[in-house]
Amino acid sequence: MRKPLEGILILEFCQFLAGPSAGLKLADLGARVIKIERPVKGDACRQLAIKNLFIDGDSLLFHTINRNKDSYAADLKNPEDLAILRKLIAKADVLTHNFRPGVMEKIGLDYLSVQSINPKIVYAAVTGYGTEGPWAAKPGQDLLVQSVSGLTQLSGSSEEGPVPFGLSVTDIMCGNHLTQGILAALIKRAKTKKSVLVEVSLLESALDVQFEVLTTYLNDGKQLPQRSKVKGSAHAYLSAPYGIYKTKDGYLALAMGNLSKISQLIGCDISELYTDASASFDNRDEILKVLGETFISQSNQYWLALLEPSDIWCAAVLNYREAVELEVFKSQQITQKLNLEDGHTITTTRGPIRIDGHKLYSAKAAPEIGADNNKINKEFDLI
Repeated sequence: MRKPLEGILILEFCQFLAGPSAGLKLADLGARVIKIERPVKGDACRQLAIKNLFIDGDSLLFHTINRNKDSYAADLKNPEDLAILRKLIAKADVLTHNFRPGVMEKIGLDYLSVQSINPKIVYAAVTGYGTEGPWAAKPGQDLLVQSVSGLTQLSGSSEEGPVPFGLSVTDIMCGNHLTQGILAALIKRAKTKKSVLVEVSLLESALDVQFEVLTTYLNDGKQLPQRSKVKGSAHAYLSAPYGIYKTKDGYLALAMGNLSKISQLIGCDISELYTDASASFDNRDEILKVLGETFISQSNQYWLALLEPSDIWCAAVLNYREAVELEVFKSQQITQKLNLEDGHTITTTRGPIRIDGHKLYSAKAAPEIGADNNKINKEFDLI
């Protein structure tokens, strides 16, 4: 299968997660992504590990984000290396970077300078808080952005302090937004034959992922979200029965549903609390508590067998060990093997998009620092 971005050349001047995750998605779609790295040390993410897991000297995290790419080592402070990179930029379709504002200007690779090298370049920049304003120079880091954007005030119960996501959600969303911007820019360039500037920030991505609840806040007298006092309530703005309930042998998730129907099915009397439609939110905590007292009396399978045939939206709450054994997980074929130089393999996920019925797989592992210098120098006649 010919992938949709085959023939597109992307130069990635990015580290850590947001920018490189966009490069990963574009590479899965067929683009050739050349990662521009410092000699010797490379992308700082090579030494940033989750659970202290390393493979062949690089973190498993780096391998996860940077599969299916080439690596070109160059010292951005070295005039000779910069001259070579300018030759490569002249032949590229896209340049991405996540340096703080002012860095690319200092080395002569800002948008205007790159435009003069390549008038058709798509120039895509990631920042923490934008390129202008009082926070422009601040480093963008996922936990910090989650915290200042209000995101940590949405999870957990009201009895707890702020709760951050258990993953780098602002980095990941920013990478998605960068990908969207680049794809849109490539379409615009195809029409205008001119360069396009794409800019995203972690803060804007963190706010965008909250667009539902932020819109509610801005149009509801600016009343703050009220987290439930009952543990397991999964949304500060949604009414009962939405949440997670402890059962006899695990946990059960209930989404939106007809409270009267649900209470009748499970044999739980909520008539004093659920007097009209508005009571599902006004008396949310009390209803959640009463439902919880019923759900704990039987097993997950008991409740699923009772609720699912009646078209009640529910599911068992699973951990990774249980989830990956589901037939639906296996049928999606979401995992793939990456082939390392030493013959070992890494198991990771594939791209989630299908093109013309084909899933997006690639067995190419993350590159070693500068592994492709010689090949790229010859291919593009750089030296």
